[in-house]
Amino acid sequence: MSSKVLVAGSISLDDVRTPFGEVREEIGGSGTFAALACSLFSKTALMGAIGSDFPQSKIDLLESKGIDLSAVMKSSKPTMRWVAHYDFDINIAHTDSFTANSLEDMPLEVPINLRNTKYAFLGNFSPSVQKSILSSFEKKPLLAVSDTMNYYIESEKSSVLEMVKFADIALMNDAEARELFNTPNLVLAAREILKLDSKFAIIKKGEHGCVLFSEKNYFSCPGYPLENVKDPTGCGDSFAGALIGYFASTEDFSEKNVRKAIVVASAVASFNAESFSFYKLTEITKKDVMNRVKELKEFGRF
Repeated sequence: MSSKVLVAGSISLDDVRTPFGEVREEIGGSGTFAALACSLFSKTALMGAIGSDFPQSKIDLLESKGIDLSAVMKSSKPTMRWVAHYDFDINIAHTDSFTANSLEDMPLEVPINLRNTKYAFLGNFSPSVQKSILSSFEKKPLLAVSDTMNYYIESEKSSVLEMVKFADIALMNDAEARELFNTPNLVLAAREILKLDSKFAIIKKGEHGCVLFSEKNYFSCPGYPLENVKDPTGCGDSFAGALIGYFASTEDFSEKNVRKAIVVASAVASFNAESFSFYKLTEITKKDVMNRVKELKEFGRF
């Protein structure tokens, strides 16, 4: 079966330290987390770039989860490196060093064999790269979801705004939404997102869940209360991957299903925080996710 979702994003080797432990040269990157989360629901292809130092065992692991790696390019540069730490405010990652390396060779066009893929997720890299990738599809996907980060809001704000308009759903967290639209008020920020041709505004709030705005409605999904948090790295990307994977599996874009997709994505992201790197995502099943969705449903019942 051909891939239903194309995930384009970074693939990295990370050194991460949290109050609960640390890892060195473990696999990370927005593409990695998003593709694994997406693969829980839909056939997924990953697009990115790695160096010759990327471990074959990790390639084998990704392929064992059914992920198509035909669009992952081997760069002559080393794999992208990210070194970071978290303090007890686990929502904030402190970058100690970042070396783009292979990310500089991120493909700008979708390979011919994947240009008819029906769904696309564009990870948090340059909006010009995101737009180039999305424009290279044979026809625009049924649903294109993009992500961003503070770095690009600060350096390429006008391009980020163009990408918000170009994508069907532009994901961002609460800090990014406030910065992009220059307001401390998330309701006002959401209204600005909706003005940019978006049917829905989805704003992530880390461990506190996620909010959804539409023209007339509002929905809030709580965060899952975890006792065993180890590493929040990749939770936002896991959320995004699960979101588009769930959409691709249901092909239902009604507001009711968008709400459910957000709860499903929040459940997947909560699992990701329970281990370092992406390993929890390789252990869970769709059944595990849906059991946690039932719990989240009970949390909001009154």
